[in-house]
Amino acid sequence: MTTSRTTPREVTSARRRRWRYAAGFLVLAVLLVVGGRLAWTWLNPLGEQVIDRSQPVLLQSIKDMSRFEAATGNFQVVVDLEKDANFLPDAIKGTRTLFVGAGAVDAYVDFSALGGDAVTVSQDRTQATVRLPRSQLEKPNLDNKRSYVFAQQRGLFDRVQDFLSGSPGDQRELYLLAEKKITEAAVASDLRARADANTKAMMTGLLKSLGFTKVTVKFTDEP
Repeated sequence: MTTSRTTPREVTSARRRRWRYAAGFLVLAVLLVVGGRLAWTWLNPLGEQVIDRSQPVLLQSIKDMSRFEAATGNFQVVVDLEKDANFLPDAIKGTRTLFVGAGAVDAYVDFSALGGDAVTVSQDRTQATVRLPRSQLEKPNLDNKRSYVFAQQRGLFDRVQDFLSGSPGDQRELYLLAEKKITEAAVASDLRARADANTKAMMTGLLKSLGFTKVTVKFTDEP
C-alpha cells in the first residue's frame, strides 16, 4: 500500500492558484461595481428629464424711452407675516413666515412732457435755462435670487392642508408686501433728491458741451 505525500512544491503551487483565483475574483468584483456605477449614471433611471416645450417669445410692442434713469436704490426688508386662528392655538392652526425681500428702485426724470418753453436760450447763445419735472420712482424690482423664505412655522392643520393640496403655500402675498415696504422706504429716502441732483449735473454738462457758458437748471415747482 502506497501513500501519496504532497511535496512542498505542490503546496506552493496550490497556494499560488488560490491567490490567483482570489485576485481574479477581486478584479472581477471591482469591474462589476465600476461598470454598474457607470451604467447607473448613464441610464439614471431615477433621474428627471427636463423638456422645454415653451413657445417662441412674441414681441408685442416697442416703446421709445424718453426718460433719464438718474439713480437706483438697493433695498432689503425682512417681512414677518403671521396668521392666527381666532380660537385655536398656533400649534394647531396658524402660520408665521419670515421672508427676505431684496430689490432695486429706479428714480427717473420723464422728458416726454417737456414743452417748447422748457429751454430758454439768450440772444447771444451763451446762456441757457432749462426747466425739468421732478424725478419719479419706478416700481420695485425684486431680485428672485436674493429674495427667499428664511423661516416658516405652520400649525398641524396647515401642514395637512399643504400636503393634501400638493402645492406649497403661495408666496405672492409675501412678494407684494415686500414691494410695498420697499416702496415706502424708497419714498422716505433721499433717492429722488439724488436723482434730481444727478439730472441737473447731466443737463448742465450736456449744454456746456454744446458751447453754453452759463447753464441754469430748475424744476417746474421752483420759482
